[in-house]
Amino acid sequence: MHRSTRGAFAFACALALSVAALPARAELAEIHVAEQYGISYLPLMVMQDQKLIEKHAKAEGIDVKVAWSKFAGGNVMNDALLSGSLQFASGGVGPLITLWAKTHGNLDVKAVSAINSMPLYLVSSNPAVKTVKDFTAKDRIALPAVKVSIQAVTLQMAAEKAFGAGQEHKLDHLTVSLSHPDAMTALLSGRSEINAHFGSPPFQYQELDHPGVHLVLDSYDVLGGAATFNTVWTTAKFRSENPKIYAAFVAALDESMKIINGNRKAAAETYLRLAKSKLSLESVEKMLDDPKIVFTTTPNNVIKYADFMYKVGSIKVKPQSWKDLFFPNAHSLPGS
Repeated sequence: MHRSTRGAFAFACALALSVAALPARAELAEIHVAEQYGISYLPLMVMQDQKLIEKHAKAEGIDVKVAWSKFAGGNVMNDALLSGSLQFASGGVGPLITLWAKTHGNLDVKAVSAINSMPLYLVSSNPAVKTVKDFTAKDRIALPAVKVSIQAVTLQMAAEKAFGAGQEHKLDHLTVSLSHPDAMTALLSGRSEINAHFGSPPFQYQELDHPGVHLVLDSYDVLGGAATFNTVWTTAKFRSENPKIYAAFVAALDESMKIINGNRKAAAETYLRLAKSKLSLESVEKMLDDPKIVFTTTPNNVIKYADFMYKVGSIKVKPQSWKDLFFPNAHSLPGS
């Protein structure tokens, strides 16, 4: 071997050895996970209560501190995720799809998993409002985030069905962004401009138990069947740089689902304790036993929301399949 060639070879070997000797990039020592209000976030609440992420991270050989935060809507949560101050966001399908389209080809935000399928009810205290066609300029509809929350998107879909093509935004000007607890308080007080609420469990059931409040719309009727309400999402960057934490989160969510579906009474007790709710144990158990409420990681009718949002111009990128919206760990599920 020529002297210069031997020198180059020796240098390459030394460089390879020095690179191999470098410590592997450490995963984050602390992560922030966000949830919103309501019983739909029970899988995350169980994960928090039983420290399941920490448990499964330990099994992966790492210690991680998990900080939990509550947000009123998916739009604020998305901002936190993009800023790097949040690692896992959770919320309705609408905010997920919005951020997926916005980050497609760069940060590549995708869903880690679905966390439930459940109906969303639009209720009103205005006796004149029987259907969405009856809303007037005097009405105000509270929902988590105008235009982007899953409730807002579902209302747009209902408006298109009621008023015709191109009329999907006809009721947008009546919507107001409020957290579910604040919306329920406003609706039931009778002293607010809010006289309708497009909510979620348990708030929608509490409202319907109140005299003078009635059902206007069921999201399952709009979608033509059961549909995913909430998902959890993160960035491709976080997933690639923290594979063990990501795997621990997925395993923790799977275990949480088994806990909830295996012991509804214990799950109800967890909800009451963490939510500091004044609901009775029996009422929460009744909600959890509703056959329409399913805690599952399988996406259901998610693509219908994406197709609609693309059709009306809310997003500029069209997913070809529900799998485009989810990371590969979910692809083996019988989703839609």
